[in-house]
Amino acid sequence: MGKSKENLKKRKITGGRKRAMRSRRAYEKNSYPIETVVGESQNKVRMVRGGNIKIGAKSALFVNVADPSSKKVTKLKIESVTSNSASRDYERRRIITKGAILQTELGSVKVTSKPGRDGEINGLLQNK
Repeated sequence: MGKSKENLKKRKITGGRKRAMRSRRAYEKNSYPIETVVGESQNKVRMVRGGNIKIGAKSALFVNVADPSSKKVTKLKIESVTSNSASRDYERRRIITKGAILQTELGSVKVTSKPGRDGEINGLLQNK
């Protein structure tokens, strides 16, 4: 089920009811965001405009961490979500979005990818 971007059945200024002049178009549809959490890796495949597909991560256990000092990328296990600057609600619910700070065995990692759209989590190791 997709939520709509546009309300085609608005009311008049007087409060009277207006009927929709047409039904909703495919390009006016929107989908609910995939909120990625820490857990066993699960992906969701979505059909998007143009017959294409997008893969979003529902849950993930690992993060690809780039270390700027050694210039190497390693795959590390996520221990917890420390903070999320996108929303305080996301921070409480431990949801991973771009900009979230994750705790791993090497230290804190800032997420640089969009896991709800990309299907994987990439991050940059923070300075100690």
